[in-house]
Amino acid sequence: MDLELKGKVALVFGAGGGLGGAIARSLAGEGVRVVVADIDEAAAENTTSAIKGAGNEALTMGWDIGDLSSIEGRLASIEKAFGSVDILVNNTGGPPPTPAAGQSSQDWSKFFDSMVRSVIAVSDAVLPGMLQRKWGRIITSTSSGVVAPIPNLGMSNALRMALVGWSKTLAAEVGRDGITANIVLPGRIATGRITFLDEQKAKREGRSVEEVAAQSTASIPVGRYGRPQEYGDMVTFLASPRASYITGSVIRIDGGLIPSI
Repeated sequence: MDLELKGKVALVFGAGGGLGGAIARSLAGEGVRVVVADIDEAAAENTTSAIKGAGNEALTMGWDIGDLSSIEGRLASIEKAFGSVDILVNNTGGPPPTPAAGQSSQDWSKFFDSMVRSVIAVSDAVLPGMLQRKWGRIITSTSSGVVAPIPNLGMSNALRMALVGWSKTLAAEVGRDGITANIVLPGRIATGRITFLDEQKAKREGRSVEEVAAQSTASIPVGRYGRPQEYGDMVTFLASPRASYITGSVIRIDGGLIPSI
């Protein structure tokens, strides 16, 4: 199937990591010119190298998404190199594991700025161009905690939920202008983040990481952790004209894991 994406420009945040990197590579494989953005520029460069090695176009951009003052300059650089952003993939890191109660107001503010305010600010910055061209995709990667809160991820559950309400509202505002806004959320995808969470759980419970991973796998109907490419491919489909009738949605890539309907 031709996803009709060749020549589009995508800005992918967190593209030096497991999920973001998979998204960037999948988009590039469809002929998208990808801006590989990450606070860790060396990690982003690894993704860019893989994309270029496959014969596709990519540009590395070191970018701390929490630094709102850098947005205008970064977008100007993208415009000069590739053109205006057609596809925005919002993908941020999360806070450390915490209970919901007892967290400092400073930490709530810090992670709200880096996980929520930053996403909204970048989206607002690319929207005018999308509105002018009557086409655009804003895809935000969150967490399964927004539909089934995850124990000991209190801050993550709460802050990522804010993005779901924002995205749904935005979808209603811009749908007639050819722009879609969707949320994607992973189940247990085999990335460094999941390894970290398994290690933290093992430490808390006095068990081995292998035991924790085996227990998690047993709860997944397809019987395994997901592959990053599977996540990236779903995002690429949502970014395509083929998915023009999907907006305001929350898409699960979870192997049937998430227990809520």
